[in-house]
Amino acid sequence: MLRIEHLTKTYGDKKAVDDLSLHIRAGEIYGFIGHNGAGKTTTIKSCCGILQFEEGEIYVDGVSIREDPIGCKRKIAYLPDNPDLYEFLSGVQYLNFVADVYGVSKEDRERRIKEYADLFGLTEDLAQPISAYSHGMKQKLAIISALIHSPKLLIMDEPFVGLDPKAAHELKQIMRRLCDSGSAIFFSTHVLEVAEKLCDKVAIIKGGHLVVSGTMEEVKGQDSLEDVFLELEDDNA
Repeated sequence: MLRIEHLTKTYGDKKAVDDLSLHIRAGEIYGFIGHNGAGKTTTIKSCCGILQFEEGEIYVDGVSIREDPIGCKRKIAYLPDNPDLYEFLSGVQYLNFVADVYGVSKEDRERRIKEYADLFGLTEDLAQPISAYSHGMKQKLAIISALIHSPKLLIMDEPFVGLDPKAAHELKQIMRRLCDSGSAIFFSTHVLEVAEKLCDKVAIIKGGHLVVSGTMEEVKGQDSLEDVFLELEDDNA
C-alpha cells in the first residue's frame, strides 16, 4: 500500500532522511519509532506529498506520489502531530467540509460522523465552534476527519498525544478494524508500549537512517520494544 524506495530529503547541508526504504502492506499497522529530530515527520510529510524530496520514490497503492500527487492523496488520510483546524467553523461544519473535499456521499458521511462522534464522546459538541474546543477535543475531531472517507492508507504523526485513555483505546480499536478491512496504517509514536502491543511491524530511525525494521517479533525478540530502542540508541550514539 505504501512503498518508500531510497528516500532522501535534505535541508541545506543536512540530510534529514538518508536512503530510507520501507514497505507497508495492506492490512498492516506499521509503527515508526525514533527520537525527536530523527526524520520521522519529514518522512511522513514526504509520503503525503507535502514535502518534495531530492532522491528516491514513494508509491501509494502502486502510484507515484511525484507523478500523481492528487490521485495518491485521494487514497490517503493524514493526521499531523498538531492539527490545524478552521476554528471559525463548528465541528460538524468542518467534518462536512472534509467530506466534501473527498466526495463522500451524504448517507456515508452522516453515518460515519455519528459513529465516530459517539465513540469519541464528541456528539454533543459538534454544533459548537472549534475555537471553543479543548486540545483533546480538537484531536478527536481531527481523527474523525481523517476517517470520514475510509482511507486506504492512514498516515499519522503522534496520534495518541492529547487523547484521554478511553479515546486512545477507541482509536486503537478503530486502527485494527481499518486494517482488517484491507487498509494500511503508518504512524509515528513515542509511546513504545502502545506500539509494541498494536503494531504488526515496526521501523526504528536515527539521524535519518533506518536502524532496524521488521515484524515486532523480529525486532524485539525476547526483549521489550523499549529495551531494544534504548539499546540501539546507545549503540549508534
